[in-house]
Amino acid sequence: MKEKELTIEEEVAQLLQKYQLSITTAESCTGGLIAGTLVNVSGISSQFNEGYITYSNEAKERLLGVSHATLETYGAVSEQTAEEMAAGARCAAHADMSIVSTGIAGPDGGTKEKPVGLVYLGCASSNGVTVERHIFAGSRQEVRMSAVHAALTLVKKVIESNEKSDQ
Repeated sequence: MKEKELTIEEEVAQLLQKYQLSITTAESCTGGLIAGTLVNVSGISSQFNEGYITYSNEAKERLLGVSHATLETYGAVSEQTAEEMAAGARCAAHADMSIVSTGIAGPDGGTKEKPVGLVYLGCASSNGVTVERHIFAGSRQEVRMSAVHAALTLVKKVIESNEKSDQ
């Protein structure tokens, strides 16, 4: 009998459990979908205690410590904001890791420089912050779901690369 293939959230949960890592989320364009996807996994409560939905710039500043100057200079949808969100969430939640999203899910709000579908994902760990830039296609919901999958894939990649570098 063939083994059931694990979902990305199940893979991430197993890695978090294996290495006894806690994680937090801070989400803008995904609006809690990353946290909600992690919570699909039974037993995740031992690794996931809290998450933040920081849709407004004010919330990013107040809850995550994102600098007002960063938001003014680069905007909410930027590598710099994703990096500060990731570091701030990890610190605020006293977590080993954080995963964050900020982007333009559409269908409106895009510009030539920052098109609809642009999403920055940030993952903070003891080895620093990794930020990825993506442009996803599709409806608002499709962009958001693609961002969730890419975010969890980034967490998996960061955990695996941290474990290799620690050996």
